[in-house]
Order: sequence, then structure tokens, then C-alpha cells
Amino acid sequence: MRIIGKKMSVVLALMASTSMAQAEDVEVLHWWTSGGEAAALGVLKDTLKSQGIGWIDMPVSGGGGEAAMTTLRARVTAGNPPTAVQMLGFDIQDWAAEGALGNLDDVAAKEGWDAVVPPALQAFSKYDGHWIAAPVNVHSTNWVWANKAVLDGLGIAQPTTWDEFVAAMQKVKDSGKTALAHGGQPWQEATVFDGVVLSVGGTEFYKKAFVDLDPEALGGAQMVEAFKRMETLHSFTDANFSGRDWNLASAMVINGDAAFQIMGDWAKGEFLKAGKVPGTDFLCFRVPGTDGDVSFNSDQFAMFKVDSEAAKAAQAQMAADIMSPTFQSAFNVVKGSVPARTDVPNTAFDDCGKKGMADLAAASASGNLVGSMAHGHANRAAVKNAIYDVVTAAFNGEYDAETAAKNLADAVAAAK
Repeated sequence: MRIIGKKMSVVLALMASTSMAQAEDVEVLHWWTSGGEAAALGVLKDTLKSQGIGWIDMPVSGGGGEAAMTTLRARVTAGNPPTAVQMLGFDIQDWAAEGALGNLDDVAAKEGWDAVVPPALQAFSKYDGHWIAAPVNVHSTNWVWANKAVLDGLGIAQPTTWDEFVAAMQKVKDSGKTALAHGGQPWQEATVFDGVVLSVGGTEFYKKAFVDLDPEALGGAQMVEAFKRMETLHSFTDANFSGRDWNLASAMVINGDAAFQIMGDWAKGEFLKAGKVPGTDFLCFRVPGTDGDVSFNSDQFAMFKVDSEAAKAAQAQMAADIMSPTFQSAFNVVKGSVPARTDVPNTAFDDCGKKGMADLAAASASGNLVGSMAHGHANRAAVKNAIYDVVTAAFNGEYDAETAAKNLADAVAAAK
């Protein structure tokens, strides 16, 4: 918590010097309920509090956000939407298309968002040319987290190829420990699949399959290989993985009960909250075979249309706070993600954070930055959910790799 306190003081000092808008409290719907996520969210809560804006918390547990979106739909249907909602990717665009979101153009123009937010993020933050959401961060999904002591004890070097990764997991399994910590939930299996598909065919294949929805890519030989790799990963999980929350899988690695976890970089927040140090206690590296490729998602806060001027002022102040360079640094240091602005220095970030920022910049420059299928940044919800169904069924052994690839192509065709 020392890191959080230090960063908090910097944020509060900066914000205390700004003029406060006359604003009312904000009701915020989100799914950041794990320890590391809650600690990061506290940075935003305290920033708003310092400006006289209260925070009405509306947490809905579920790491992928599906439960939160169900709750949101019920609130909107009842005519009582929250002030601000954590959203991902195409969900933002879908709500904007319904005319439900407010306009943030004034604060965006005043603070120059167009010049500092990467175009790949703006594609989701804007609708019809207007800013309708404020991006908090950029996460990427194709990460592996490893317990260094477990690897050192078994003489395992950080794997750099898929075959080395499989050999490392086999060595861990042979020692009696769990090789791969996993939570058996559809969004988690899809997160793993992001990295696996990239490991098979790189960015070009990933885009053909998940962005272009090309039938040959979805049902062809490379996708069969991806499902075979998922079968291999399944063989290294423990018998109790079904239904496990992602942060409990992270805890298995943190506590030395498992060697590896494939999970987005929000997992780093759990390691930091447990007092672990990158390079000393744990390792962070890309899914072997995906160096140079980054599958991303960005948590954003969309502001729903409100009538009162006080509520609009609170939304504008919250959006301005989220996009402050100082806040972007303080928040993302704690969260495990990287800033949504390109002008935030990396000085406050640890080794994993610095690597994440460098990877993001390089992938963006090379054209190897792709929206995460698992987290709604490659295609809309209907297609994403169809992919979820096939991937999780295949991971749980309902059909073999060849059948899975065929079913994937058929399911996406039906969902388009």
C-alpha cells in the first residue's frame, strides 16, 4: 500500500490546486472488485472526493463485465441509468448507437485528447466523431505470469517458444505442482485463446479470424492448431479449475502453488498488492510465440445522458480527472495496465509496466496492435459470445480440435 499512498498524495496535491465545479455525486457501475482492482479504483474515488464529488459505488462482480452489462441493461430499461459506467470496446459503440451516452467534446477539446489518445482507442472512445467515453488505461491480454521461485527451483528458464513453454509446464507437472493456474469461466478461456491464436499465426491471422471474420481462417488448419494448443494447456490445469475466479488463479501463482498463469496485465495488480516484486518474485512475459504482437483492451468510463447541470458537471470533472497525466500514471502503476495517453512518462512504472508501455508503442508502430476478441475489441457482442461458446466447450473437451474449428466458423457465420 506504500506505492498507492505515495501516488495518491501526488494526485490529490495536483487536483486540490484546480478549481472545483459545482457538481453532485456520481454513481459508478463497474466490475473492479478484486483486491488489486479495488486498490486502483480507490485512486479515482479519492481524487473526486478531494473535489467535493461523492462516489456512489455500484460494483457488479465478474471479471469480464458480462454481469455488469446485464445489470446496466436493467437499469436503463427502468429509466434510471448510472452516472458513469465502466465499459469495453464495442459495448461503448452499441450504447452510443442507442443514443444513451452523453457528449464529452467540450472537456476533450479543452484538454487536447485528440493529440494524446492513440487512434486505436479513439475508435471506441468516439461515436460519429464525438467523444462519448474517457479511457482509463490500456490492458493487453497475451501475458504469462510466473512464480520465479518455482521456476528457479526446477531449473526452468523463461520459455521463449511454444515448445519450450510446453516443456516447462511438463517439468512443473512432473514435480507435483500445478503447471497452469486457470479459472474455468468463458471469458478466461477466451483470454487464453487470444494469446494462443496469436502464437499460431501472428497478427495477420488473428485479424483475419477475429476482425475480418474470414471463414477460412476461422475453420482452417491454423485454427485447428490453436484448438490443439488449448487441449495441451488444459492438460496442465488442476482438477478444480472450473468456475474459479481469475484472481484466485493469480493467487495460486503468487503463493507458489502453481507456476504459470495466462492472463491480462490486470493480474499484476494482484502480485503488487501481495507485496511481490517483478523480476525478483515473479516474471512477466508475452505468451511464447507472440513477441511483437499485442492484443489490447481499454477500460473506459462512458457517461450516460443526464438532465441536471450538476450531474453534467460531475461527469465532466470525472472525465477530466481520468485523463489527467498524473492520474493516468498513478492509477496504472497500481492497476497493472499502461496509460491511455502517449505523453505519460514511464518513470513511475516497474519493469513489467515499462515493458508493457514499450510493447504497446512498438506494436502500434508496426501494425501489430490488435483489439482483444476476448474483451470486446475485435467484434461486437453477438460474435464475441458465439466465439466464447465454442472456445469454452472445446476447452472442456466437448469436441476435438477439428470439430471445434468447424463449429467456430459456423457459429460466427450465424452470429454475424
